[in-house]
Amino acid sequence: MSGNYDLPMAYQSLLLQEQIFAIDIGATNIKFSHVNEQGALLRAVRRRPTPYPCTPDRLVEFLEERIAKSGARRVGVGFPGEFRDGHVIRPGNLSRPGGVTSDVDPELDAQWRGYALQDALCQASKREVRVVNDATMAALGCIEGHGVELVLALGTGLGLALAIDGRLKPVRDVGAEIFRDGKTYDQSVGERARAADEARWNATLVDVVVGFATEFSATTVHFAGGNARRVVVAEFDHLAYRIVINGNEAPMRGAARLFVP
Repeated sequence: MSGNYDLPMAYQSLLLQEQIFAIDIGATNIKFSHVNEQGALLRAVRRRPTPYPCTPDRLVEFLEERIAKSGARRVGVGFPGEFRDGHVIRPGNLSRPGGVTSDVDPELDAQWRGYALQDALCQASKREVRVVNDATMAALGCIEGHGVELVLALGTGLGLALAIDGRLKPVRDVGAEIFRDGKTYDQSVGERARAADEARWNATLVDVVVGFATEFSATTVHFAGGNARRVVVAEFDHLAYRIVINGNEAPMRGAARLFVP
């Protein structure tokens, strides 16, 4: 949008309508940006803290305000939990009333399970909104379209997506699964583990990658998300598959592919 502010307001409005508003919901922050139909960022990615306690109604109200300000008529959203056919299956860390450092609240968790988030956002915003799991949206922004591609989204926790010859395949939400020593994948390679000991985090990440790449017979492993830039690629040199660093913009790019495959 740089340079467009001298254009008539009506034309600026039309330009905004043709853009896609990308929203990546994280357990710590929610990221926003405008992208074109090719997935190129048109504005810098902005961040706002995820509101807690994060009830469905509170999240919808929070997002609707930003969607209204965006001016876009199409909105792509990545949700940080298991999501299918417009509905939340499991809300992940959003069921923790104080964020990732607090315990799961069964009542809040129950509010989220089965919630029709996509329809709620469409109705609240009066826009075309499409919602997928956040790792899925990141995968759409980085897969190359050939072979078995594994996508690991590294942020507050761990997200996983899988594509075979460019087609996404359903996979489980792995963040809350036990990985090792009684700790989940979120605990083992999430942000708190990285901040505590980055060298150990990288070493643990190698073991995580080997496990999932072996399970899914991956030929390429993509890293996406805010902590992808912290991956020491040399740690993976001995492995038989390609390692690709995509970074934090992959979900933003992926939002465009929800509308323009």
